[in-house]
Amino acid sequence: MADQTACLSWRDERIPVSEQFDDPYFSIHNGLAETEHVFLAGNDLPARFGAGFHVAELGFGTGLNMLTVWRAWEQSGQTTPLRFTSFEAFPMDPADMARALEAFPEIKPWADRFLAVWSGGGELKLETLHLEVIIADARQSLPGWDQSVDAWFLDGFSPAKNPELWGADLMQAVADHTKSDGTAATYTAAGFVRRGLEDAGFTVARTPGYGRKRHMTRATKTTT
Repeated sequence: MADQTACLSWRDERIPVSEQFDDPYFSIHNGLAETEHVFLAGNDLPARFGAGFHVAELGFGTGLNMLTVWRAWEQSGQTTPLRFTSFEAFPMDPADMARALEAFPEIKPWADRFLAVWSGGGELKLETLHLEVIIADARQSLPGWDQSVDAWFLDGFSPAKNPELWGADLMQAVADHTKSDGTAATYTAAGFVRRGLEDAGFTVARTPGYGRKRHMTRATKTTT
């Protein structure tokens, strides 16, 4: 487990805010819809789903992104396990996750199944979900990881407040662990993030963001 866990405050009693990074864990303007827009649509999901599909993520947070894609996986008719790996340096206590996820009744059936067996890190295997949360700084843990994935959810805190999770070396590690024609998506359109992805071998597009965010980033691993 990590040496540090998430330090939280609560905005309006329902939105967790990281004290480490002074940033909310999800959008105050419908975090679920933003997850669907940025991470699902941004990776052309669920259209690309198929047996063995593997999603990886930087920043597990409340588990909202995982639960949203797991719901989409089941609702699209998939019966084999979705593989989902997340890298998280500051894991949230399961009780705080449960409190945060109360804001999204649409995913309550999936949240309840997850929280009933989640202890805060490591592996979890359910019939339609194989989850692993690697509790470590991704800058150290991702380069030596031995798997490649179909889609990345790049969901660290704001690049302005958490630049360590958006650096060129880490974007290169993301690319190195992406299958040919695999994708990545993120809510940020910061120039240095887009350049880092391009330099790592992705074809990058700036596309409309969700809500008040004018732009987001979609990336596809260039086949060589």
